[in-house]
Amino acid sequence: MTSKQRAFLKGLAMELTPVLQIGKGGLTPEVTEAIREAMENRELMKINILKSCTDDPKEIGQMLAERTHSELVQIIGKKIVLYREAKEPEKRKILLPK
Repeated sequence: MTSKQRAFLKGLAMELTPVLQIGKGGLTPEVTEAIREAMENRELMKINILKSCTDDPKEIGQMLAERTHSELVQIIGKKIVLYREAKEPEKRKILLPK
């Protein structure tokens, strides 16, 4: 992903509200599966990490991107933004700049 594409996605993510929250249980297989399922319907997703979660947001972001086969767009504080292009062309909502 180019820096121009990443900047474009960051701009889109500013308007998003977090879809999921990760709490004191941390990154469990259930949370990962919920994010994977949500990514089927969304290309861009914002996730909030609650104060009760003691894990490092950067580590969580890297693991989520790896496990969901998505791109880590940004981490700001305790908010993570992930992007994964829709598999079917007719379901794509976001057209990235070249």
